[in-house]
Amino acid sequence: MKSYFKITFLLIVILSTKTFAQTFEAKIDSLIQTEFNEKHGPGGVFLIAKDGKPIYQKAFGKANVELDVDLTSESVFQIGSMTKQFTAVAVLMLEEQGKLNVNDSIAKYIADYPAGDKITIHHLLTHTSGIKDFTKMKTLRDIAQKEMTPKMMVDFFKNEPVDFSPGEKFDYNNSGYVVLGYIIELVSGETYEDFIKKHIFEKAGMSQSYYATDRQVISKRAYGYHKKEHGFVNKTVISFSVPFSSGSLMSSVGDMLKWQNALNKNLLLNAESTKKAFSKYKLNNGEEFTYGYGWHIKELNGTPSREHGGSVFGFKSMGVYIPSEDIYVVGFSNCDCHSPTQITRDIADLALKKYKK
Repeated sequence: MKSYFKITFLLIVILSTKTFAQTFEAKIDSLIQTEFNEKHGPGGVFLIAKDGKPIYQKAFGKANVELDVDLTSESVFQIGSMTKQFTAVAVLMLEEQGKLNVNDSIAKYIADYPAGDKITIHHLLTHTSGIKDFTKMKTLRDIAQKEMTPKMMVDFFKNEPVDFSPGEKFDYNNSGYVVLGYIIELVSGETYEDFIKKHIFEKAGMSQSYYATDRQVISKRAYGYHKKEHGFVNKTVISFSVPFSSGSLMSSVGDMLKWQNALNKNLLLNAESTKKAFSKYKLNNGEEFTYGYGWHIKELNGTPSREHGGSVFGFKSMGVYIPSEDIYVVGFSNCDCHSPTQITRDIADLALKKYKK
């Protein structure tokens, strides 16, 4: 009789656990489908990981609308400004090698940069440099489809009037990260593309990550779309040499988990450098702001989080990491009509409630 009750109890526990898991999964599905609900249009891919392992991976919609090809959890997306994480880590890797210091002025590397003696690498990393963001310049359309070298890109905006003195305020800025990419090339003697591939992608085992290209055949590529009144259209074509190190990388959700795990295991940076990336910093007046090096340092309902999104023609991306619980959530969209930003944060909140100790 005892064994009967024991077996019955175990069955109840197993079924309850299974039901709870199904309920959690159903909640996530429902949340995503409020935005990603067009079966025959572009969609998105989402991943939730706990303790470095996926607990949820699903794809919604089409990778290619014309060919009626479904997205999968292995689809490769342009990640836009999530690229900045990789640029920041590359800078810190070079600092560890003694090839630069984040407190160096950029004049040390780009001698003719206007007022470059007052702008530091730290200012560029934290969006506090005050230099003009090239994405806000009307003349951007003149170069959007041209093949630009990093020097040409820096020359494009360097003589624009500054918005404020270095360190005076935080103002999200793509130009700063383009300058960082140029400095990475000058200091390392490698192209930005080669540096990221060799020292980050290969080291972390990120075999589905690339410097973006429309020419190379990329396995499982997701194609980008815009939505117009009459329906979906293919994304606007730009030269990836323009966003460069501020927004020109491609990846899959699985590879982004490998990236997060590599950071957690100090595979790419030592603990001291990693702490620099994830610290909050202060303006000249002592006011603290919520950006480290390549990540927004925020909170999710009172729990510290690290976040960053991205947006580039035809694509949007978002990643949220909760260090205390080792929860990572990443979401990609292949239409800039669908934003994964709030959904990814909401999923992270649900996962936090489920797993918080």
